[in-house]
Amino acid sequence: MAFLFQPDVVRYQCTCGSLKPIFRIYFCRHCLKIRCGYCVCHEADSHYCANCLENLPSSEARLKKNRCATCLDCPSCLNTVSTRSTSVTTQNPDDPNKTITRKAYYLACGFCRWTSRDVGIPDQTVATGGWPEKDSVYASRISSLLEHYRMLALQERQEKERKKFTPRRSYLHFSDKFGLTALMARKRAGLPPLGGVGIKDDSGSIPELTPSEASEEVEQLPDDIFTKPVNMAQVTTLNQRLAQPEFQKQLVTELFPAHKHLMIKRSQRCRSCEHNVSKPEYNPGSIKFKIQLAAYYHVPEIRIVTCEPLRVGNECHLIIKLCNPTQHQTAIQFLPLPSPEEDLEEREKELEEKKKKQAEKRDSEKTSQSRDDVSILLPSLSRQMSISEDPRPVNIKLTGEINLPSSTVVLPPRDDAAEYDDSSDMHHFQDDPKVVVWRKANKAAVKMVVVPQMSAVESGEVLVGFVLKYTYVNTMATLEQKEPQKIDLKVKIFLNVGKTVGSCN
Repeated sequence: MAFLFQPDVVRYQCTCGSLKPIFRIYFCRHCLKIRCGYCVCHEADSHYCANCLENLPSSEARLKKNRCATCLDCPSCLNTVSTRSTSVTTQNPDDPNKTITRKAYYLACGFCRWTSRDVGIPDQTVATGGWPEKDSVYASRISSLLEHYRMLALQERQEKERKKFTPRRSYLHFSDKFGLTALMARKRAGLPPLGGVGIKDDSGSIPELTPSEASEEVEQLPDDIFTKPVNMAQVTTLNQRLAQPEFQKQLVTELFPAHKHLMIKRSQRCRSCEHNVSKPEYNPGSIKFKIQLAAYYHVPEIRIVTCEPLRVGNECHLIIKLCNPTQHQTAIQFLPLPSPEEDLEEREKELEEKKKKQAEKRDSEKTSQSRDDVSILLPSLSRQMSISEDPRPVNIKLTGEINLPSSTVVLPPRDDAAEYDDSSDMHHFQDDPKVVVWRKANKAAVKMVVVPQMSAVESGEVLVGFVLKYTYVNTMATLEQKEPQKIDLKVKIFLNVGKTVGSCN
């Protein structure tokens, strides 16, 4: 993979203006744009434990505070602890004169050798759990605060919905069509309205919380705090305290194992067209993806092969390797970067297109909402409009000039079998030997000329850039176009060629 060799040497410009390597960006097959981590919407698909691979729904994970009920973390090194068994001899309850052997279970860490016996946790008679847990003294206060603000949020949301959805037809129309509504059913039964259930008390208002008051009395420090020697092996580290912020224990002997945090499988959605660019399998034991539109599956990959010593003012030969990851033949052209005026016009045009699409989407949502009679009584369940990143200029200063080849480089489609068969290359391209110096299967090496500038001496690195134009075969079927179509796409590439070794005489 490219990230193992050249992590930040070759960077691609996203539509929002950020520069990312090819393994950090996605390619949306619907809007045919490059998307980085800022241009996608992250959604949590499932919660699971990385140790026992238990899959939990979002509601249950929220109730368990995003922690696994069975797996525990070591409070010392924060790794997963395991259950160990040992034999313990105890008196027989039926006959005190006899002894019996039973199994006892305790927790042990295989990395730092921490055990539950070190902190005084008693051994258990079963291996399934039941380990004692410490409760925070502020747990009740925090839960009351959360419940109070949950009530406030629910009340504000219901007030907004009540103002937004005004009745347009009579009650008889909806009662005949959908049956008796829950609001009228509660009213006939003599119950309070739905907006006040679980939010207000008998007086009709949200109960006030007891405010917190600061106290002037603080706990006194021990008398030997400045004279007693400190044993650093017994004092908790910063990582150990941050792992359990609700307790903040000072000594290692007071640490208790904590339940393991749950992991999530997330899907990433394009903010512009709201199509998925990455969606994993629901099963936590699977590493496959249902949808994985990474850029190195659709965009030609560029690697730096060799480069001559860079001297300011001298022409230095640079060889890059191009790779076609798609199953279709592509033609690659190299174009110079646009001027700042052309770049500004391009960004303004993209902003106008985005605003036009957002306006059309809002109009379509309003039309569908006005036609739906059920939306008058029920809250809207449609997806909220995602906020996309506006295009911005690239904040990078080029310190070198690059002479691009004028000829077109054609790359054949990807063939996995051709990697191991040298005689299977039957493609005969009329390449310029001054441009294409090497070719094999879907890869080709191209020679360029780089001229470092004086500004490269101050920055210490030679940065060059160009526009890569390539043909992409779109296989996504739409209502207007059901056949695959060829499209010319452009992407801006920035190369960090290296450091200068001197200047011309």
